[in-house]
Amino acid sequence: MMRLSCFCQHLSMDSAFKSPLFHPTTSFSRSQVSFPFFSFQTQYLTLNKPPTILRCSNSSTISSTTNGNNNNMAGLPVKKKRKRYRKQYPGENEGITEEMRFVAMRLRNIKGKKVSSDTVSDSETDTENTPSDQEKEEDSETLKSGENGGDGEAETWSPTMEGFLKYLVDSKFVFNTIERIVDESDDVAYAYFRKTGLERSAGLSKDLEWFSQRGLVVPEPSNPGVSYVNYLEELAEKSAPLFLSHFYNIYFSHIAGGQVIARKLLEGTELEFYKWEGDVQESLKDVRKNLNMLGEHWSRDDRNKCLKEAAKSFKFLGQIVRLIIL
Repeated sequence: MMRLSCFCQHLSMDSAFKSPLFHPTTSFSRSQVSFPFFSFQTQYLTLNKPPTILRCSNSSTISSTTNGNNNNMAGLPVKKKRKRYRKQYPGENEGITEEMRFVAMRLRNIKGKKVSSDTVSDSETDTENTPSDQEKEEDSETLKSGENGGDGEAETWSPTMEGFLKYLVDSKFVFNTIERIVDESDDVAYAYFRKTGLERSAGLSKDLEWFSQRGLVVPEPSNPGVSYVNYLEELAEKSAPLFLSHFYNIYFSHIAGGQVIARKLLEGTELEFYKWEGDVQESLKDVRKNLNMLGEHWSRDDRNKCLKEAAKSFKFLGQIVRLIIL
């Protein structure tokens, strides 16, 4: 009995290591087959004993686990990144000319009280737009020089005919320069400002001739006018936006004031300097429209520089106006 048992065990062990038997009519496919002591890949579908097909895991379990993780993540609060918006400059929505008007307002005295120089600088919330200490110092100097250079509201004026002639000569020098630059320049930006109806140099030539015929000596341009003209010529070659800032403010300032002193000195005689063909406000409106249109294509940095140039323009013009009382 013991021999028979050993023989059976030997036979089962021997059959386990023998090659698997298969039928000749069996079709072939690739599957995973498990034997008592080892497993291997085979290309035979039907073997002498039923194969055991192995699989890694239940796909439904993976799917449910994945969905569960996604649900857990979806339940977590999502922190949105806060977007920072730059605070707009005064008048920025309406265009660059309106921004320059606010610069003009802070350079003037309103009811005897000076407008704070922070009117514009407070709106500069971005670090790249914040004025440096040097720029603040320059603006402070401009404010001081501009206080007494506008309509003469900050001090008692005693205009003289000699000073008024100097003012007219320097004004003609400035107007002739900006009109010549605009007419002769190849920069396409200047083409929008030719023959605007605001031109003053021709009228000033007639006025100076009128004074000369009455025996008054017409002087040469003085230092304020020469300095401003030199600056304008350099600026026109460097940057059209910056030059056009001066161009607009020169006409704007002349239209806004100056006639009262002329009428007082000339006892009611109106000069050609203060005469326009057509509606001057409509002509200025067209210039303003074209400048705003161009300003839409300028960077914020260029617009900031234009605002600084507007302040410089009032500073130069203030120095020329002060010739009237010298």
